[in-house]
Amino acid sequence: MSAAELPGTAAPAPPPGMVVTGRYDEGPGYRVNRPDGSSSWLLTWTTEGHGLLRQGAVETATRPGDLVVLAPGVPHGYAVGPGARHWRFWWTHCQVRPHWTQWLGPRSLGDGVYAVGAPRETHARIEAAFRRVLADSRWTGTGAPPAPAPGDGPVAVAHGSAARELALCALEEVVLLATAGPSPAAPGREDRDERVRRAEELIAADPGASHTVRSLAARVALSPSRFAHLFTGQTGVPPMRALREARLRHAVRLLESTDLTVERVAAASGFPSPFHFNRVFRERYGVPPGAYRLGERP
Repeated sequence: MSAAELPGTAAPAPPPGMVVTGRYDEGPGYRVNRPDGSSSWLLTWTTEGHGLLRQGAVETATRPGDLVVLAPGVPHGYAVGPGARHWRFWWTHCQVRPHWTQWLGPRSLGDGVYAVGAPRETHARIEAAFRRVLADSRWTGTGAPPAPAPGDGPVAVAHGSAARELALCALEEVVLLATAGPSPAAPGREDRDERVRRAEELIAADPGASHTVRSLAARVALSPSRFAHLFTGQTGVPPMRALREARLRHAVRLLESTDLTVERVAAASGFPSPFHFNRVFRERYGVPPGAYRLGERP
């Protein structure tokens, strides 16, 4: 996306590997159409007004606090929403880190579209993270990275590898903050007991912690037996199985995004021993953790 995108034009997308970020405030009539799709991912974060994004057969509206992510390779377009006076939003073209797709997965609408209504309490920090992306993209790799400033231009391109990595770190914070809690789109979640939702949030926030049925029950003011019965009845899985799945997902993210040893990944993910971790990981993913890291998948 660039400042040259005008209503009705087919704007080119940046080449793979680049991180291009901007903030726009557009009025009625603004639209972009890419009939050939894009070679990069597109992230948009709406701060005011609303927009309309289309990719493939999927169309989704975006309002303040919504993060919408479009995967590459599918025809897409976006515009100021019908009847809106304007659409103010941040956007970034980049290649996402592999584990981001696992965080975004539960928010998939199909055709490579992911839509997240970020919790209100995260909005200020997400806004600050996007400002850092814009500033960090201008870093030359020497001296201190520039601090975000009100006078920063509306678009920045991260040319150097250091600037790209720093910008991606801030974008990772955006994706993580927006998706950290349980997916609001999960079937039946809106009907769940508040205490069950709170327990799910506790597990998602820190899967490596030493949670037990008793400790989770205490946090939501229930007896262990009542908590286990309620949790299993509303989620379909016992609380300790849900915890194990959350720990495995956390372990996968560490294997994909860090160079921690398998033993340290096991400890950081809450598994009592590397042997136990290897066993349950193989049961779940079909290969041991070390092989998974090397890209060996069944």
